[in-house]
Amino acid sequence: MADLYDDKGNPLSSRKAPRDSLLLMTTLHSSDGRDHGPARVRNLSATGLMMECRSKLPIGAPVSLNLRGIGQVTGTVRRCDGARIGVAFDEKINPQLARKTVGVAEKPITKQYLRSPYRN
Repeated sequence: MADLYDDKGNPLSSRKAPRDSLLLMTTLHSSDGRDHGPARVRNLSATGLMMECRSKLPIGAPVSLNLRGIGQVTGTVRRCDGARIGVAFDEKINPQLARKTVGVAEKPITKQYLRSPYRN
């Protein structure tokens, strides 16, 4: 069986958990509470994520962010490649929670006098 590699030449077998591609917006914070602005999460796994952010953080920097459906997550920068930042989480998460619907919009109620008399 042929070995599989990612776009950087790293063996895929070195990943600790399968990654799931998605697009989530969040705000990146360093451990001192400094806001590093908006970030786009591009892929997510139980053990980490890859995001795009304007800030460049050093490898080993502790960070925190809030993920929709999961909440506050802390981790360490493991890769910084241009605008892409790889983060390893301090504790495992359930990445499927980020895909769950946050809320269901209720059907709008139209006042009777605003309804067309020609519709049922």
